[in-house]
Amino acid sequence: MRNVTEYVKKTSTVDAVVLRVNHVAKSFRLPTEQASGLKMAFLNWTKGIKGYSEQKVLQDISFTVERGDFFGIVGRNGSGKSTLLKIISQIYVPEQGSVDVRGKLVPFIELGVGFNPELTGRENVYLNGALLGFSREEIDAMYDEIVEFAELQNFMDQKLKNYSSGMQVRLAFSVAIKAQGDILVLDEVLAVGDEAFQKKCDSFFKRVKEDPSKTVILVTHSMDAMKKYCNKAILISDGKVVASGDPEKVADQYSLENAQSDNCFKTKAVDVYEYPTGLNPRVPILNVTHGGDSVVDGISPYVFNVEYEFQESTPAFLGLILQDARRGGQVYDVDSQTNSLGVPVKQGHHVIQFSIPINMLNNGEYRIFATLRVQSGNDPSELEYLAYTNDDNCCYFAVRNMENGENGILNERFMHIQRI
Repeated sequence: MRNVTEYVKKTSTVDAVVLRVNHVAKSFRLPTEQASGLKMAFLNWTKGIKGYSEQKVLQDISFTVERGDFFGIVGRNGSGKSTLLKIISQIYVPEQGSVDVRGKLVPFIELGVGFNPELTGRENVYLNGALLGFSREEIDAMYDEIVEFAELQNFMDQKLKNYSSGMQVRLAFSVAIKAQGDILVLDEVLAVGDEAFQKKCDSFFKRVKEDPSKTVILVTHSMDAMKKYCNKAILISDGKVVASGDPEKVADQYSLENAQSDNCFKTKAVDVYEYPTGLNPRVPILNVTHGGDSVVDGISPYVFNVEYEFQESTPAFLGLILQDARRGGQVYDVDSQTNSLGVPVKQGHHVIQFSIPINMLNNGEYRIFATLRVQSGNDPSELEYLAYTNDDNCCYFAVRNMENGENGILNERFMHIQRI
């Protein structure tokens, strides 16, 4: 314990930062048309036609990683995670900003990259090690540990093309994690191999997490893995860092982004060229927003606001529906539960605050959306739908409580089946 404490004290200065990403930006040119020859290219140039569009993949990314961190990077597909890892690994060069790496960085971005199916497992270990920047002497020193971890002692002199896909994955992964680097960069590799091999990987990551001299940068879609291993994390969305810090909070924000992007409940647009989907000149404003935190423990009622504008004197009503964004389905409908026309609203531009008890809900992501209806002129008991909230102006929130379950909508503290 004394050695670890002394080590932390020595590195608790500026030297503790092993990776500094400073205002990094990266874009790619996507061709929009093909010039068949020099003449066509010249004509396009004279007309001001570029022949390509520019896609901004990363925009002003900044963060630091300290020695001993298990640092998580999460984001939806296409958010820029892999591009960022390739810049950190010096595969890509940023157009703006800088990346400062202190120590030997071992990238493991794609499983089996650099493996040759015509070479033996032994030869591929040395080939892959060389691609990672290790000398033959360094590979000699860690060869036995690589083979032992991969559990392929009897197959190392067979050609790689005779390996099963699982065996290839185990060998590639073992080379990466057994490489004696200071910083290990992993991209979506925690689900490799069978259950027994995954347990071995789990033990390895636990040891690495406790080693103050080792640093891991992990990109994953598994929120359980990030919460289990990481002590810091960032969330990337559309090429920007939108959340950073505590892995629990970053994971919850990521879950909300996933729920909001699923678009499970979209309906037909109304006056889409003038107003947001679901709105129109009669109801130009209808929004559901948080009345507090977006991630709650479910113990207290959830508070939310509904803003609307309706300038007509016709009696109008709000409809409110709670939906399960993760598992699908409708949880609560204020109209059907109260057997009424809805919540009556006044003429004008107003904000109404509501609360709803959520102590019976399991952990998950939920959304509240609203509709605005008026009584029909022919039959007052019939309602005419005027407007509704879409995925951008409804309200998403997440329930997180250690005593709750993850499967099903209702938690077991309130709902269980008993034999009679």
